[in-house]
This record gives sequence, structure tokens and C-alpha cells, in this order.
Amino acid sequence: MARTLEVPTYPMAEAVSLDPRRTAVVVVDMQNDFVKPGGKLQVPSAQEAVEPIARLLKRAREAGALVIYTQDLHGEDDPEYRIWGEHVKGGTWGAEIIPELAPQPGDEIVSKPRYDAFYASRMEDVLRSRPEIDTLIITGTVTNICVLHTAGSAALRWYKVVVPKDAVAALSEFDQEAALHQIDFLYKGTITTVDAIRFES
Repeated sequence: MARTLEVPTYPMAEAVSLDPRRTAVVVVDMQNDFVKPGGKLQVPSAQEAVEPIARLLKRAREAGALVIYTQDLHGEDDPEYRIWGEHVKGGTWGAEIIPELAPQPGDEIVSKPRYDAFYASRMEDVLRSRPEIDTLIITGTVTNICVLHTAGSAALRWYKVVVPKDAVAALSEFDQEAALHQIDFLYKGTITTVDAIRFES
């Protein structure tokens, strides 16, 4: 039986000033299977996040901020296939990061087997090697799955979390708004937009 629910609310930061030396931009799972037509788990709104992410990455790289890509990867008979079906299988087109957001020299790529980018990955090692970093800007897909779990895991490690809502994508508007509400409410993350973020040393 369908119910009508009030859309969760959260504050939107109109201006966010960040020191690029203390900031990393995390691009979560912007891979063909999640973004492109024909992808096995395409998120229809993910393509809308590509251009804002690209603009953010350009400014972040120019300012000297670290850029980290997460790449969801699965092998044969992965248990996650029982939930979602086969997707982002290692060695396939679907697992590749989309060409519009191709990693550049100096960027880090962190492969991960589950939603949380800190779980069974080298994410923590990458960040520990740069102890000056205390803030993560988290972008990508899916907002209420891998973005949310990564934001939560970062916050539980006392990183400040910033999420530009135009640079993340979910399967439904409700999922998008509920996840952003959780990031604000539970993890005290900052919800904003790409154009509101400024890198200032």
C-alpha cells in the first residue's frame, strides 16, 4: 500500500572554502555499468552528475588537491551478484571508469569489493600517507549506497565530509534526498553544490 512521506530536509551550505592541501576529492564508482546506457546497473541520473564532477576535478587539480577514484570491482560468483546481478566485473567495459572523468597522472585509484570504499581496500593507506588531509569531498554514485557508506566510514574516522548534491546520483529522488539527510544528520556532513566550493590556501 503506497504512502505519502515528507521529503527529508537538510541545510545547504551556500559557500564552502577549503584548503586544497588538506582536501581530497573522492569520485565514487563513476563506471560504465553505473553511468552509461547499456550498463548493467545504469543509474539514469548519473550522467547529469558527470559535468559538475568534471568542473570540480578541474579546479581541484589546479589548486593541488588530491583526487581519488574508487572503482567497484567484482570477480566470478561474487556474493553481491545475488543482490544486484552481475555488474562491474573485473576486466569488462562495465568496470571501467567513464572516459569523461578519466583519471589523470597523480590521481589515486582505489578498487573496492563492497559499498564502503574503506572496506577491504587501500583507501585508508592512501589517506594515512597524507596525514595533512582532513576533509573529503565525496561525489559519484550511488548516493544512498556507495556514496552514503563511504561518507559514513569517512566520518567515523573523523574526516570532515562535504557532498555537493549536483555531483552525486541515486536511483530515485527519494533515495537522493534521504541519503543527503542522513549524511547531514548522522555524520554532520556539509551538503552543498559544486559551484559553492572554493579552494583557498
